Formats: sequence, C-alpha cells, structure tokens
Amino acid sequence: MTRRSALGGLLTAGAGAAARAGEWPERSVAWIVPFPAGGGSDLFARPIAAHVADRLGQTMMIDNRSGAGGTLGTAIAARAAADGYTVLVGDTGLTYAPTIYPRAGFDFDRDFAPISAFARVPYVLVVNPVRLDVASLAGFIAAAKQRPGAIDVGSAGLGTVTHLAIGLFEGRAGVQLNHVPYRGGAPMLQDLLAGQIAAAFVLVSTVAGYVKSGKLRALAVASRRREALLPDVPTAHEAGLADFRMTTWFGLFAPSRTPDVALDRLHGAVQEALASEGVKRLWREQGAKVELESRADFARFVARETERWSRIAKAANVQIE
Repeated sequence: MTRRSALGGLLTAGAGAAARAGEWPERSVAWIVPFPAGGGSDLFARPIAAHVADRLGQTMMIDNRSGAGGTLGTAIAARAAADGYTVLVGDTGLTYAPTIYPRAGFDFDRDFAPISAFARVPYVLVVNPVRLDVASLAGFIAAAKQRPGAIDVGSAGLGTVTHLAIGLFEGRAGVQLNHVPYRGGAPMLQDLLAGQIAAAFVLVSTVAGYVKSGKLRALAVASRRREALLPDVPTAHEAGLADFRMTTWFGLFAPSRTPDVALDRLHGAVQEALASEGVKRLWREQGAKVELESRADFARFVARETERWSRIAKAANVQIE
C-alpha cells in the first residue's frame, strides 16, 4: 500500500493515475472525519483514502471536523452538495446520534448513502485485577449481583458506544453497575490501569498488550468468534452470556442523492484497498476485520445497526443537549 500525505490532511494521487477528462472525479474529494485526528475513524480512514487517491487519480482531503459527539461534522456532510466531492467517514455511534442529540441536525438513514465498510473492531470486557479480583465473566456477574451498583465501570463518555454497552450488558446479565463517564477513551484507560475504576469495555487492540502483561484481565470478547490478538479469551457467548455482541465499525458514506457513478467508483476503490496486503496487515495489527461486500450489503448492515443501537439508546434514556 502506498501512503502519501501533505499539509492539511491531503492524500494525493500517484503521478501516473490522472483521471480521464469528463469522468468523476475531476477534482479533489473532501473526506469529513467528524472526530479528532488520531482517533479510530481517522486511523482507519487515512490508509483507505491514500489507496483511493492512487486508484482514482485525485486528491483525497481528510477534513477533521470534531465536536458534539461527532454530530457537528456529520451535519456538515449531510448539508453538502450531493455531487460526490464530499463524503463522510461514519461509525457506529452516528447511527443513533439523533436519538440522544435532539438537535443533531441530520437523520442518518435519510441523509446518507452507504458506500462501504472500512473495519469492524470488537470490544472486550476487562477488569483491573487489583481493584476487582474476578477470573471470569461468570465471576464478574456474580460480584455485580452481590453488590448492586457498587462496581465502577468506565465509559468514553455520555452517549458513546461504551456507555450504551454498559446498559446493554446490565439488561442481558441482570445486574446493576455504576457508570463512570470520562471525556474520551484515553483518560478512562488511564484510570482503569491505576485502579480508579474496576472495569470497562475497551477495543481489543487497545488493551491486548496490557492483558498480556497482566496489568488488566480480559473476561470476554463481545464478538462472534475469538480474537487473534487475545486467542485465550472466550467470547461472551462461550462465557455464558448469550447474544451479547458489541463491535464498533467505520465506513464511508455520501450525502443522499449522490450520483451512482461516484458511489460505485468509491466503493470499488475502497474494496480494492481492503483487499490489498498493506491494509490487511494494518488491520491485523489493530484487531480489525472487514468483509468485502456490495454497496447493498453494507446498506442493509447499516440499517440493522441503526435500528438496533437506536433501540438501545432509547431504552437507556440518554439525552444530551
């Protein structure tokens, strides 16, 4: 995989890959990432954008527009011209954002056309063994039932996927936990390592090293299958909690009514990137997976995720002004 970047987040095309005159794209394409640089969306978008730039012969400009839980940049993308020259790097949280942000400024299902998934990354429930010495998911659930509301479980913030995951877990396991929200995943992880909180749902790639060193203990991965980065950790289903899955995903979207020629060319270029050895290697290092799929398959997946997470958000009764 070839990666080229310049000032301002520009990902430029190879010299020999100029687009033919009169064929989309005839100029640069803005990729709005509604979160800060260096975050998950940004991490997965950049190598894909670099490949797409080489394939389509035009600059792909990463534009980080963070704020309001991702809704600020997403609303900007929703209002952009539907001409193929502005796209959105979306993720799981944006599907239910209008449910918890009354003034989000967009309807994800109505305002966006799904193009392709980038990556799907599972979460794992981990504990600080000094703060909470349990060895299994069954032990964690038993401890929570013995002390309702006493186990501190951190999240990356109000309304985040990790926040909703706590509510989902409570419902499935029949327990009550003490939710401790943070201003992002990094400070939450710092407090977890320091023993300020007992547990958290964290991306597998983020904590694999800490689990292997013994600083954290992994109880269950919230995916269908065991994860290569933590092969000895059972799935939640294997550990006795049936149908508990929590995976965050990232993908590319365009404003609704964007011409099919642009959607199809972007989809094809992204699929080529995902099939490349360079991207496969990067994804393995991050514990990420993705299946090559059609635009229609991805659209059906997003529709299911939107319905599922919006339902969870309503049940959690989360409202953020």
